[in-house]
Amino acid sequence: MSRIHVLYFAALRDQAGRSEEWLDCQPGDTPSAVFDRLAASRQLQLAPAQLRVAINDRFAEWTTHLNAGDRLAFIPPMSGG
Repeated sequence: MSRIHVLYFAALRDQAGRSEEWLDCQPGDTPSAVFDRLAASRQLQLAPAQLRVAINDRFAEWTTHLNAGDRLAFIPPMSGG
């Protein structure tokens, strides 16, 4: 088992009640698998189709395998003006 650093932004930060956390990760875990677990435990309301995912500050696919120490960010759409 390894640990990853998860970052939440905007609406997800509000829903999760935190901006970041460290999580245990299983071998072969992907952002999709981690998000599914977090959505259930943190009652996240946004669907993966509404989000971008980044690993170590680079946009990534939801199917990318995670490694120990990775920084995983879930990024909701931004509004601006």
